[in-house]
Amino acid sequence: MKIAIGSDHGGYGLKELIKKHLQEKGFDIKDFGTDSTTSTDYPDFARAVGEAVVAEEFDRGILVCGTGIGISIAANKVPGVRCALVGDCFSAKATRQHNNANIIALGERVVGPGLALEIVDTWLGAEFEGGRHQNRIDKITEIERKYSNL
Repeated sequence: MKIAIGSDHGGYGLKELIKKHLQEKGFDIKDFGTDSTTSTDYPDFARAVGEAVVAEEFDRGILVCGTGIGISIAANKVPGVRCALVGDCFSAKATRQHNNANIIALGERVVGPGLALEIVDTWLGAEFEGGRHQNRIDKITEIERKYSNL
């Protein structure tokens, strides 16, 4: 599985930990930045990861900022992205099974490193259930098309 990963300065440390963890598990990872704790703007990284996932260059994406809030909001502006801010394993599993989330966002200042790795593993191990959930995803896509003129 190919994973796109990115963060701003507030999520840099956790992004690096997640990246190493996934590389050790054999995932193909591309880091879209940032490469330090020097102040940066999270929308730049959300957009890059979002566009790469929507273009199907990557199977899924992981984003990290201080809280996960800003970077998830920015990612969801890219048509085709379904980014969920996740802070627990139940939500990580449900957002794949029910929402077919193609990107998750985490907050380095909110989620500890051990839990963050469990969340990522849970999310990557879950699959979309389809069925009744597909109808809801289709409705989300309709809303997106209406407001983005796709």
